[in-house]
Amino acid sequence: MKTILTLIVGALTLANSFGQIRPSQTLKISITGVPTSEQARLNSTYPVSATGYINMWIIGQIKASGITEAQLAASIAEKFKAAQIYTSPVFQVLGSNSTKDVLVFTVGGQVRGPGQKAWIEGMTLYSAVQAAGGETPYGAINRVKLYRDGEVKTYNLNIDKDKNVKIYTSDLIDVPQKSWIGR
Repeated sequence: MKTILTLIVGALTLANSFGQIRPSQTLKISITGVPTSEQARLNSTYPVSATGYINMWIIGQIKASGITEAQLAASIAEKFKAAQIYTSPVFQVLGSNSTKDVLVFTVGGQVRGPGQKAWIEGMTLYSAVQAAGGETPYGAINRVKLYRDGEVKTYNLNIDKDKNVKIYTSDLIDVPQKSWIGR
């Protein structure tokens, strides 16, 4: 009887952990139900940190390990709704079997090639925007936003000091549209 009970508990534990997100796993996250320009900011590959978190634009860190992909998608949608950023976002989370860290950052907004880009050691904010094809004619490089660890800072890429800000993996960069006066 004790052996049967042990087998049942073991099977339930295995079934519970199957399909759950693991630390250092790579997740592909996409969103629908929002404008296309907003999708470019979020549709990307996200590494799960060794502590089990992912870092997303605006909402910051979210616990990912120990839950299923569907649960994470629902959690992300709820956080965006609670922050009153989107009213009806639909997220899809797809995990890979790889536990290799992905070295990427994401550039969105008014750049020629928005999306996920390969990160290189020593990369700067200016080189990151250039890796995305540079700003469009409508891009305001004097107000580039850098999202890191749930915080946002604005930089002017016309200033050398701001051009040389170091970029790290999982950073999110947004080049906003120029204002009506062209700034």
